[in-house]
Amino acid sequence: MLPAEFLERIKAQSYIDVVSLTEALAGPGVTSIRVNTDKWHHPVSLPGKVEWEPDGYYLTGRPLFTADPLFHAGAYYPQESSGMFAGEMFRQLTVGREGLRVLDLCGAPGGKSTHLASLTGETGLLVANEVIRSRAAVLAENITKWGTGNVIVTNADPSRFALLPGFFDVIVADTPCSGEGMFRSPVAVREWSVHNTRLCSDRQRRIVMEAWPSLKPGGILIYSTCTFNPAENEENAAWLSRATGAMSLSVSLPDRSNIVRIRFNGVEGYGFHPGRVSGEGFFIAALRKPGEPGREQGPGKAKRAGMKPSPEAFARTAPLVAFDANRVVMHAGKITALAAEASLYSFIEERLPVIKSGTMIGEMKKNDLVPAHDLAMSVRLREETWPVHPLSRHEAQAFLRLEPLNGSAMPPGRVLLTYRGVPLGFVNNIGTRVNNGYPQGWRIRMELTRDFDEIL
Repeated sequence: MLPAEFLERIKAQSYIDVVSLTEALAGPGVTSIRVNTDKWHHPVSLPGKVEWEPDGYYLTGRPLFTADPLFHAGAYYPQESSGMFAGEMFRQLTVGREGLRVLDLCGAPGGKSTHLASLTGETGLLVANEVIRSRAAVLAENITKWGTGNVIVTNADPSRFALLPGFFDVIVADTPCSGEGMFRSPVAVREWSVHNTRLCSDRQRRIVMEAWPSLKPGGILIYSTCTFNPAENEENAAWLSRATGAMSLSVSLPDRSNIVRIRFNGVEGYGFHPGRVSGEGFFIAALRKPGEPGREQGPGKAKRAGMKPSPEAFARTAPLVAFDANRVVMHAGKITALAAEASLYSFIEERLPVIKSGTMIGEMKKNDLVPAHDLAMSVRLREETWPVHPLSRHEAQAFLRLEPLNGSAMPPGRVLLTYRGVPLGFVNNIGTRVNNGYPQGWRIRMELTRDFDEIL
């Protein structure tokens, strides 16, 4: 049963079709994925296409993603389809621009962050932030699997970003909300209250305003929630516009998409309503900060000696992975390809708690490079430089469960394992046993059955 106060309020929201919305919320949800085209180079033959995302597809049901090795390899990400529109808005508002600095302010678990990582591209930098430490670890894991290598993951309160004044070209703030768009879940219904919607609205304003100084003049804020509540959506967007002098931005919508344009006090947002779209409830709007873009901010003067590129590390790893020399550093024997050139990374790391930057390539031990799992996940990996051994589904699941593997059919030494042509991880076949390089904390713990329909 939906809350009575909620039902009364949406009846007053003229842009909501109450009948179709409530009927949809009483029915099953929709499952969708976004394909990582940097890893999956084959045609995709899934039954439905997400109208606003070229790499987004609907599934006919919700599979057990944990059982699919391609999920662990970062070949796709299970992302809610309505939320994928943040990527389309980013595309339209930044078309033709390169070298962007982007902040995903509330990044976990990683749907929008992995999307932005791909869209930001080789010349750009994404800072993906999550204030809750445990969720930040999940975000870092999903960023690693996606493999673009252009992301710094931070674990910071939004107020910390004021230490980077005028730094970002784009801030994406998918703010914590009252969750009305998820009302297919009984948990979301139970946790809802009018009081909580008010708390959420206030918290959303605080989160955005604390990070606002880090947005460049002329920069873009993309603000979103997964609720239908005007106080958290269009009213907050209008409040932000008044408080900052920011200008509302509009984007084109796909033909026959049934996305609703919501206009309020000079601000335009976009509503995604179950029953009208195939997805969960979602709201999104964009604002441009006043002023003209000035001189690029940072890296500025370092407070202390920062990371410096290592020609030795670059020479050692260049045959294995394609990264720029000014990003490859070595510290205590560990070689990392930073998400940005070393001085820029040091500028950020001095001011924010960083839990992951770029790609850990490996560690030198007795003049031997022990490859990190990050390297296997990287889209810049030079696969041709490694002995490669393909795995069956059962073997791939055993690898992900850290179960013993049969090395008799594998090449000796360090081997790159693949599943359906996508790198899955490294092992070291020493003859008497196969040492597994998959991260201990990521291993599959649940029991898996042999029955499984491939998703891609």
